[in-house]
Parts: sequence; structure tokens; C-alpha cells
Amino acid sequence: MKGDRVEIVIDAGGSTKTYEVVATRAGRRVEMVTGRGVVEVNEVTRSGVVVRTARFMASRVLALVEHPAPRRPDPYRQPVPGGDSAR
Repeated sequence: MKGDRVEIVIDAGGSTKTYEVVATRAGRRVEMVTGRGVVEVNEVTRSGVVVRTARFMASRVLALVEHPAPRRPDPYRQPVPGGDSAR
């Protein structure tokens, strides 16, 4: 969904660098794949076509932070009495 984004923090030899992959258009999403010592972050269309790819060595990745796009509230869903404020 447009607005999804992933921050990747890597060790750059004594300092850190931060990269972002963002779903730039409506209908696109960000997916992460880890395998064989590589972390791959892709921006993907609705049909599954990869638009953009970022690859990092897994041994250098310090953090992967997912920021999902804010979802619209469902107008048909009834609020639960007490909700989250009852904690």
C-alpha cells in the first residue's frame, strides 16, 4: 500500500548508514526476503512485478524497521465498549 516503508540500518565500517525503500504509488507494497546471507527489500506492484530492489549483506544489517502505511478505519466495524482505554 502506498506509504509502506522499510528502513534498513547497516554497519558501514565504524559508522552506520540508513536506507529507505518506500512504496511510492497506490497499490504497491514493500516486501523483505532473507536468504543465503543476503537481505533483499523489494517494492512490488499488485501483479507481483518487482519495481525496485535493495540488497544488503545480512552480516552488515543492524536493523530492519517496518513502517506500515496507516490503514483507513472500517466504517462498518462497531467499536468495542471500553476499547483499548480499559487497560
